[in-house]
Amino acid sequence: MAGYGQFCPVARGSEIFAERWTPLILRELLAGRYHFSEMLKGLHRMSPSLLGQRLRSLERAGVIETRPNPTGRGSTYHLTEAGSQLAELVGALGIWGQKHLEIQPEHLDSDYLMWGLLTHLHGDKLPPQRRVVRFEFHDERKRYWLVLRRDDPDLCYSDPGFGDDLVIRADLEAITRVYLGELSLADARRCELLEIEGPRDLARGVNDWFPISGFASHARAVTYDSRSRSFRRIDAPVQRLLPGLESADTWVQSRLEPLRS
Repeated sequence: MAGYGQFCPVARGSEIFAERWTPLILRELLAGRYHFSEMLKGLHRMSPSLLGQRLRSLERAGVIETRPNPTGRGSTYHLTEAGSQLAELVGALGIWGQKHLEIQPEHLDSDYLMWGLLTHLHGDKLPPQRRVVRFEFHDERKRYWLVLRRDDPDLCYSDPGFGDDLVIRADLEAITRVYLGELSLADARRCELLEIEGPRDLARGVNDWFPISGFASHARAVTYDSRSRSFRRIDAPVQRLLPGLESADTWVQSRLEPLRS
């Protein structure tokens, strides 16, 4: 990224923070993903070579530091004290985007949605026995299997062979809005944008474990207009929130705390 040629601190700071992919790399580090392969799963549209280039650039700028991998070969990546201060902007940016920006078709990404669902699962909310949930999205050929286990949930891109306990078929935009906290599962089902196939007791339990984004506490509710087949924002709270849900600012602060101690 070319510099602005100004000594203004905003200009100099923007040369680091505003470079493409940098805020998302910081997002991944904030979420506790310190290994290269972990970060790449949350940045799946980014090439490995570009991620490596950005990490080296951030290290030179003093935003991150590399440490030996305690479990094997390679390195892990961690925010420095300066990086932790810069990363606080990520939470503020996410809150602003949640409050003021609308979802457009080009923002929908089933791979990233499923990765978000996996990484936001709450272990204590999962069923006591292993359950496999197959996800199918309208007008998409891809299928996903979310393996719910309290100790080690997993996301599979091919049938893991355990048999399907539930099948969730959904409109991708609708279920994305559920994840973002803008729409309840119940409303998505009432509008026939989401259906759950399987035993009644397991289907009822989806609302207990289905995760939502850390930015959901800042969401503005939407309703679905079946005539225009579109969503519109309304001034009403979303009724479906997980007990004990962290707000985005609490989420950021909790992950910065170890850096301050």
